[in-house]
Amino acid sequence: MALSFCGNNKDINPYSVENGTLNNGCFVDALNLVPHVFLLFITFPILFIGWGSQSSKVQIHHNTWLHFPGHNMRWILTFLLLFVHVCEFAEGIVSNSRVMSTNHLHLFMPAFMGFVAATTSVVYYHNIETSNFPKLLLVLFIYWVLAFITKSIKLWKFAEFNVGPQHLRFCITALLVVLYGLLMGVEVNVIRVRKVKPPEDLQDLGVRFLQPFVNLLSKATYWWMNPLIIGAHKRPIELKKIGKLPIAMRALTNYLRLKDAYEDQRTAEDPDRPPSIWRSMYRAFGRPILLSSTFRYLADLLGFAGPLCISGIVKHLKTKDDVATADKMKDTYLGVYFMSSTELLQNSSVLAVLLFLALVLQRTFLQASYYVTIETGINLRGALLAMIYNKILRLSTSNMSMGEMTLGQINNLVAIETNQLMWFLFLCPNLWAMPVQIVMGVILLYYLLGWSALVGASVIVLLAPVQYLIATKLADTQKSTLEHSTDRLKKTSEILKGIKLLKLYAWENIFCDSVEETRGKELTSLKTFAFYTSMSIFMNAAIPIAAVLATFVMHHFLNKTGPTPSEAFAALALFHILVTPLFLLSTVVRFAVKALVSVQKLGEFLQSDEIGDDSWRNGDISVSLEPGKKHLGMTKAINRKQPMRYQMDNYEQPTRRQMRPTETEDVAVKVSNGSFTWGNNLVTLSDINIRIPTGQLTMIVGQVGCGKSSLLLAMLGEMQAVDGRVYWSKLPHCEMINEGNISWSGTEESEEDIRSKNRYSVAYAAQKSWLLNATVEENITFGSPFNKQRYKAVIDACSLQPDIDLLPFGDQTEIGERGINLSGGQRQRICVARALYQNTNIVFLDDPFSALDIHLSDHLMQEGILKFLQDDKRTLVLVTHKLQYLIHADWIIAMKDGSVLREGTLKDIQTHDVELYDHWKTLMNRQDQGLEKDIQQDSQTTLERKTLRRAFYSREAKNQIDDEDEEEEEEEEDDDNMSTTTNRRSKIPWKMCWCYLSSGGFFMVFLMVSSKLLKHSVIVAIDYWLALWTSSKTEQSTDAGTDLFTGTSPANSSNITLPTPGTLEAEKDSYYLPVFIILCAAGITLCLITSLTVEFLGLSAATNLHHNLLNKIIHAPIRFFDITPLGQILNRFSADTNIIDQHIPPTLESLTRSTLLCLSAIGVIASITPAFLIALVPLAVAFYFIQKYFRVASKDLQDLDDSTQLPLLCHFSETAEGLTTIRAFRHEARFKQRMLELTDTNNTAYLFLSAANRWLEVRTDYLGAVIVLTAAGASIWSLRYNNPAGGLVGLGLTYALTVTNYLNWVVRNLADLEVQMAAVKKVNSFLSTESENYEGSMDTSQVPENWPHDGEIKIQDLCVRYDPMLKPVLKHVNACIKPGQKVGICGRTGSGKSSLSLAFFNMVDIFEGKIIIDGIDICKLPLPTLRSRLSIILQDPVLFSGSIRFNLDPERMCTDDRLWEALEIAQLKNMVKTLPGGLDAVVTEGGENFSVGQRQLFCLARAFVRKSSILIMDEATASIDMATENILQKVVMTAFADRTVVTIAHRVHTILTADLVIVMKRGNIMEYDKPETLLEQEDGMFASFVKADM
Repeated sequence: MALSFCGNNKDINPYSVENGTLNNGCFVDALNLVPHVFLLFITFPILFIGWGSQSSKVQIHHNTWLHFPGHNMRWILTFLLLFVHVCEFAEGIVSNSRVMSTNHLHLFMPAFMGFVAATTSVVYYHNIETSNFPKLLLVLFIYWVLAFITKSIKLWKFAEFNVGPQHLRFCITALLVVLYGLLMGVEVNVIRVRKVKPPEDLQDLGVRFLQPFVNLLSKATYWWMNPLIIGAHKRPIELKKIGKLPIAMRALTNYLRLKDAYEDQRTAEDPDRPPSIWRSMYRAFGRPILLSSTFRYLADLLGFAGPLCISGIVKHLKTKDDVATADKMKDTYLGVYFMSSTELLQNSSVLAVLLFLALVLQRTFLQASYYVTIETGINLRGALLAMIYNKILRLSTSNMSMGEMTLGQINNLVAIETNQLMWFLFLCPNLWAMPVQIVMGVILLYYLLGWSALVGASVIVLLAPVQYLIATKLADTQKSTLEHSTDRLKKTSEILKGIKLLKLYAWENIFCDSVEETRGKELTSLKTFAFYTSMSIFMNAAIPIAAVLATFVMHHFLNKTGPTPSEAFAALALFHILVTPLFLLSTVVRFAVKALVSVQKLGEFLQSDEIGDDSWRNGDISVSLEPGKKHLGMTKAINRKQPMRYQMDNYEQPTRRQMRPTETEDVAVKVSNGSFTWGNNLVTLSDINIRIPTGQLTMIVGQVGCGKSSLLLAMLGEMQAVDGRVYWSKLPHCEMINEGNISWSGTEESEEDIRSKNRYSVAYAAQKSWLLNATVEENITFGSPFNKQRYKAVIDACSLQPDIDLLPFGDQTEIGERGINLSGGQRQRICVARALYQNTNIVFLDDPFSALDIHLSDHLMQEGILKFLQDDKRTLVLVTHKLQYLIHADWIIAMKDGSVLREGTLKDIQTHDVELYDHWKTLMNRQDQGLEKDIQQDSQTTLERKTLRRAFYSREAKNQIDDEDEEEEEEEEDDDNMSTTTNRRSKIPWKMCWCYLSSGGFFMVFLMVSSKLLKHSVIVAIDYWLALWTSSKTEQSTDAGTDLFTGTSPANSSNITLPTPGTLEAEKDSYYLPVFIILCAAGITLCLITSLTVEFLGLSAATNLHHNLLNKIIHAPIRFFDITPLGQILNRFSADTNIIDQHIPPTLESLTRSTLLCLSAIGVIASITPAFLIALVPLAVAFYFIQKYFRVASKDLQDLDDSTQLPLLCHFSETAEGLTTIRAFRHEARFKQRMLELTDTNNTAYLFLSAANRWLEVRTDYLGAVIVLTAAGASIWSLRYNNPAGGLVGLGLTYALTVTNYLNWVVRNLADLEVQMAAVKKVNSFLSTESENYEGSMDTSQVPENWPHDGEIKIQDLCVRYDPMLKPVLKHVNACIKPGQKVGICGRTGSGKSSLSLAFFNMVDIFEGKIIIDGIDICKLPLPTLRSRLSIILQDPVLFSGSIRFNLDPERMCTDDRLWEALEIAQLKNMVKTLPGGLDAVVTEGGENFSVGQRQLFCLARAFVRKSSILIMDEATASIDMATENILQKVVMTAFADRTVVTIAHRVHTILTADLVIVMKRGNIMEYDKPETLLEQEDGMFASFVKADM
């Protein structure tokens, strides 16, 4: 068959032009080639020249995101053009094969060239756009014109020759004419533009999220993500790499959109009606949701192309095209054949290509829909967060303190409700897309299978409510699980905090059991959870099987014949499509319900009371609201010139009015007849008339609860004024200028603005100290510029230097919630330092001395308040209880019961109110006596510093041993050798998986694996049987009729099944049907078994892992707790345990299911058409690389998302706690700014994470489409050689379709599992810690019952260290303590006193020498025996939550009498008697409901309950006042007269009465004698200690 352009029919001369040139169809087609060739010839040189000059082009240069006008329109039209060209090409090829003997190239050649030219046009356009030369698009314009003209000629000729719309080629040509015309228009539009400016976000180079800026193709395939995802393989993705958000997605932009929509609803008629949040969300974010829904509908409709194409392919595989020649000649015009529009769709190869295109398009649309909703959801979340934050900053203080709005509620709003709404937005297109999808599916099923299809569909629809029920049950179970796990966590954290005490008293096991008991409850609810989860998974897997079963059984009984293969497999594919929306629908409905609740909560919050407007500070209380005036101009202006922080500020705060000139200047603040309330109708402060003189020290004094702090807050405007005014004076003009520098930047602000902003900033230190999560330095400077001298002076005044020196990184150490815990005094001093450092005119200090001891208070008063502030001439208001400072005050305000008792100088009060002055005098004397006492004690501060030092003394050890799993990981990743790192990062943690599975138990693993494999083989068997059954039908009909291929019986061409003798059919069916039913039943049962085994395997693994972890940690040596931060251990019990409990099992299930589905599908296709295997190799390689890159990038982005979320949540909670401080300082704008930054950072990470998921899904979906194409191609091709039954082809294609759905799940689950296995790894790293040696070498039975009976202690050559890696802390200590002696041990901090006390309990590593108590070496004893026979009182008192009885005697060994006796000895009996419940009175967590002194006494009582003959007191009186301590000393002397008492002294005077004193230094004993003899040695250490202490 010779190839020639016009064909070479002998009869007609194809090249003759007798009837006129244009009437030769071949010539017209040749004419059509001209424009295409023209375009190729012109554009290639331009492109090559361009590429040559731009070879050095930067990879991502910002002008690549120029969009010429009509950019998207052009891309869409070009895609349509390409599609039409493909159709034209297909039509040409098919017509050509149907037509005469020779090939007519002109039928399809121009179409092919047109395709090439269209592709070139878009490449050319992209390059022109990149280099920003709109004029060069003239070339394209000429091309469109030429193409338009030539195609129009063709169309005109067709019309002349009576070719009409009933012919396909006419339609295609008409379409092309329209498209070329439209493209001409687009081109004209571009050419008239000069240069285009790139979008403004890109002029700032920090934006890395390019989705809104790249061209359409890159948008659809996320091509721009490639460098990021592939680069992640080499080095981890950091925050720097993901850059900033584009302006349109920033929280501020979206906040303004939402706020405008919200405020717009406030009408003048009904100002009190709360605006609806739903409506404002719809107004602000409705359009993208509509767009997304459109994409979603398109995708869903295209989804149905799959089943229809399959049915077409299977139907037309067998029919050979033999149409009578007479028919053919009818449709011949211009010497060639014209086909009708339907004929093309009867060609199976065409259908296969169509199926491929439909799949690609459907997946692209689906991912686009997902992306748009996710982006909108993230935008909404940013807007909501900003809205909540602004509301928090304006919440009235009474709301917070009266408990209407607790911190917990606010945290929930931020962490839970906003996320619920975001998730609802993600899922909401499903709400209206799914019903449409279900209805369409059911209609199609009915069209394929008739009534029986409706039976199957009804099975699916009826089971949907059950799904919903299960989903709600799951949510409930999750709640109860959460309650139990918080309970368990509370107990665990209590154990860890008091672990030292538990070990010393040998109580670990009692507490361990109580945790195990709670864990038991938690596991019970986890069991229910697992059961419901597995039911849900089971329903999902079993419903399609049940539906198919019901449908085909019904079909058999209704029609008496089975379905044909084409119908059966189309139906099978449809059922698979239908199950997904129904399964999802229950989830979506659940989320919708949750979203309704969230919106209601949000609405209540946004409607709650706000603090008054700023006008109170201007001496005017009336608030003027301007209803309905919108800042229309502002929203536009906001994004432009000014830096962000100002816009937020100007936008939010009404400009403050200027002061009235009437007030006098020497008063800083004046309150005239004010009465103030906290908003609950009770007037807290009444009849207040005070003035605060400028530049002087005013003190406010009075009893506890008389309203001193309230007065400060009332002046700051935090209270509601019932009556009266607060006036603030203006700043004198001269001070203005030096104040100016504190304003962050002077952008475009008049002097008056700065003045009105700053003059109200009040430096305020609240009574309850409030720290930011930041470094010490940031906490003190608090947003002001850093000034070295000033900073140093402030730190000295607050004597913070010694504390800072103890911190691991000095003043760059993080403190606050997540940082290092400081003690009360340290926190308070930092707050005072913050107030002193600020450059404001007015300073309010609310009882700054409450948590400080006397030395510090004096120092602070002298150096800080008097010197530092008075030098600056700042106005200072001080609330205090320390009356001895009144002499320094310039002005005194005495308060009583919420009103002012006296106001004036100390002299005034002395003359006018003698009574009050005398009262003060007596109090001062008492305080002075207290002073003397106080001086005797070692100050509280040194104690605090000591605890801080204790907390860090293990740092040096930590550097030697990397006990820390995190550190090891860092080391791994800091590896310089690139290749090893990349390998390590892309490896799947198989070892951890194995560890996880093995802790689940081998039997369960075996059960799971075998049932999974069985289930999948049965499911394949069901479909295979269906294929055989339906194919047997077609074959019978074939045998009965004439052979299809002979072509004698024309009826067969349309594939009508002829009736066959019924007996044959019935026999066949009676053989096929029962097997089918049995297989389906087996499949359903196996689904149930597998879903249960996976969940319960996960449950048993979780049980074992937690049990082992708890036991390991509780029995670890005390050293372990010194090195490992508490938070880290708690994390293993909270976050990691939660992942192991609830997240790994479903991931594992999903992973195994999707992997096995893909493998079984590929196996089925390969067994039907082995040719498919050849194509599989490149596909597998591509898949391997996609998943490898994605897993690494996904893990990094996930980490970024997690790590950026925490600071955001913390920022919210710390703002809510420090509201008064922030408002007093007037730093709202700065905090808003910070919140916006944190939100944007987190949103960037989240956006990148979801974009990476889209990247993966688009790629795996395209791979899936290629798999379908190759499967179809292979089966069509193999038909020519040997014919597989039509049913088998249908089976293969149906399976290929499922692969597309599950490929991306394989990768997503792999990535998730990898992240989740990290939890197992962390838990596992703790499981390898050494336990203490509990056994000892002696048997318990060998120890006498009443040992130690005398209490004699011999210490021989004792050497002790905390860890084999560390230096010894005690070196060769020898001592002998006789029974009943009272021994005092003293020495400086770190001299080894406490280590000696721990050595008695064998808590430290005794590596040389021994301690012998009553003749037994303690190292040989089992630990519980040893520890339960001695008593110790620790330095810091530890109480557990529970009853008093439980705290004294958790083992329940003693009678009540003995407990009361112990309480009496400890001076607690009377107090406990007054408590409700006596011994069973409640102790809250950590004993917070008792004072520190009382807690110490309880610990003492605890030691008395255990009647042992040796008592060790470790600095036990450090936190008790003098009086109680004296009582204690007496008690110890009397109640313990016959017992040995070893006291480790903190203040030497407590051991002056002892029988023996040991003085230690650096782990050695320096002096060892009676105290009297030691005192006589003048230059001895003991004597010098006593001197210093007096």
